[in-house]
Formats: sequence, structure tokens, C-alpha cells
Amino acid sequence: MTTPAARTKRIIGLDIARAFAIVGMVIVNFNVVMSSGVAEPGWLRFLVVSLEGRAAATFVVLAGIGASLGSRRARESGSREDRRQSQVTLTRRALFLFVLGWLFFPIWPADILHYYGVYLAIGALLLFSSPRALLAWGGLATLISFGFILSADYFANWNVDDLSYEGITTVSGFLRNLFLDGLHPVLPWITFYLFGMWLGRTNLRDPEWRQRIVVRSLAAVVVVEALAWILLGPKGSRAESLPDEAWQWLFSVEMLPPMPLYLVAGTATACLIIVGSIWLGDHLPTRIATPIVHTGQLALTLYVAHVIVGMGVLETMGRLEDQSLVYIVTASLVFSAAAVAWSTWWRRRHQRGPLEWLMRRIAG
Repeated sequence: MTTPAARTKRIIGLDIARAFAIVGMVIVNFNVVMSSGVAEPGWLRFLVVSLEGRAAATFVVLAGIGASLGSRRARESGSREDRRQSQVTLTRRALFLFVLGWLFFPIWPADILHYYGVYLAIGALLLFSSPRALLAWGGLATLISFGFILSADYFANWNVDDLSYEGITTVSGFLRNLFLDGLHPVLPWITFYLFGMWLGRTNLRDPEWRQRIVVRSLAAVVVVEALAWILLGPKGSRAESLPDEAWQWLFSVEMLPPMPLYLVAGTATACLIIVGSIWLGDHLPTRIATPIVHTGQLALTLYVAHVIVGMGVLETMGRLEDQSLVYIVTASLVFSAAAVAWSTWWRRRHQRGPLEWLMRRIAG
């Protein structure tokens, strides 16, 4: 049996992980917009809420891995010019995503692309820092964020029901949302990116190293999720629903607010998805792996398309609001299947997706 991984030096499992992450984000975002508030059946609700904050975190970790792999030659050569060029390219891509995200924001207030742009810009500054320094900066970002959450009202400017943020058009509101209390704020979400940069410096082709990652990540997920379940209740329980004097919310593993244990759970889950995807890339036959790989390679285009096309079609059908959970998941999977089919068709004719091509054209 021939596998794509056997014929290329590229770690195609990373593209497979991106494909899984985009499907997860489609399910989460469709649920945010379409939900009627009735979360039945219970097992399906558990699966959906388990994806919240995890699919997006996986994307950010993958971006960090990509930054390290993309700059590997410059890092190993020691050439000052090569290093400068790598940083310039990453900075230009950061600016592209930042601008694209804010153009997209009026359509999709839950956009992650403009945050992504800042992650990449910071990553460009730290691109050639030592592995230990990357983890240290990530730890500092986590501490600053935790201090903010303890000292301020994280939801003061939020209307979580419609994802509106009061004061986003003011300088102070813009900066607070971007860095401290947005949906994917730089502090602490840059931790995912910096961890990905660290992980990208390791030998992900080594089966023994990947096995150690799986064992450690699985242990971390089990411990923190079990702790949160015991102290906060079933998956999906919201920390903000607790009394003000409660201490249990400090152990939340939900996306909002992003407590330290959420970062642990998100990072560990991302590792499990990435390592599992690398294994699949090494073992799946070409005819099965290739469409998934192509889907992951067009992740940026598909991210925008799931809102403009996917939600646009549902709105035309009158099915964008107050839908059952079964319908939401079904619609998500139908869109995802169509995305796989379209990605396969597109990649047979073009080397890159539309937005991927535009980013490469503008940012290099």
C-alpha cells in the first residue's frame, strides 16, 4: 500500500490535522449561530461542547509548528540575511491576516484571523529564540492573562448572546478586546502559538517522541477535564454562572474566560489531534488521505467560506437560527463533505486555494 507520506518529505499529517480542525470549527461556529438553546440529545451536546476552543487552539498550535518548520533552513544555516528574510515574510503574512480579519469582522464578529495576525507578528520577533525562551514567554503570557482575569470583569464589555462587544470601535476597547478579553485574545492565546513553535523544533517524525507526546497529553487531558467535571459539573458548564464568591471557577477548562487549565487542556488536545493525524498520514492509503490533505491545505479559504457560503446558504433557506442540535451537526457535516469535495477538485487544477494564493502573492 502506497501512502502520500512515503513519497514526500512534507509531514502531511499536519495538513490532515488542519482538515480535522476546520471541521471542528465549522461545527462549533454553526452551533453558535444556529442553536435554539435546546441541547439534546445529551451525548451529542457533549461532543459539540468538547470541540469549543479546542479546534481553534489546534489551528494556532499548527500555525506555530508551521512557523518553525518554515524557518528551519534559516535557523540551521545561521545566515543573518536568511533569518531576516524569514522574519520579514512572517511579518508580512501577519499583516495580511490582520487586515483580512478586520475586513471579515463585520460579517463574522467571532473572527480569529485578526488575532492570528498578531500571533504571527509576535512569532516573527521570537522566531529564532531558544526553545526554552519560547516556553518562558508563553508562561509569562499565561500569568499576565490570569492576573487580568482575577482583577477585572472579563465579560464587562461582552454580550455573549450575539457576540457584540461594547466599545470595539474605540482605541481602548479595540486594544482590550485584542489583547485581553476578546474571543481569542493575544494574552493568553499566544501561548498556543509559542508552544507550537517549540513543538515544531522537535522531531515530529520520531515515533518514540510522538508516543511520549501522546502519553503526556492524554494524561493532562484526563486530569484537568476530570478535575473540572468534579468541581464545575458536566462539560459545557459555564464558569460565569457561579456565585461571585465561588472559587471553583479557577479550575474552568472552558474557552471563556481562558483560565490556565483551559490552556493545558487545549494544548494537550491539539497535541493528540496532531500526533494522531501524523500517524494517519503515515498509514492511510493515498486515495483516502489525499482529499483530506487537500482540505487542510485550503483551510484559510474554507474558514472564510464556512461563514459566507455555508451560513449564507442556511440563511437563504431560513435555517440559520433556532435549529435543533441534530440539524446543526448534520448541516456542519454536509458543508464539511462539500468542502472536501471542492478542495479535491480545486487542488487538481491549482497549486493553492484562492486566499492562500492571494496571501502568497501579497506577503510572499
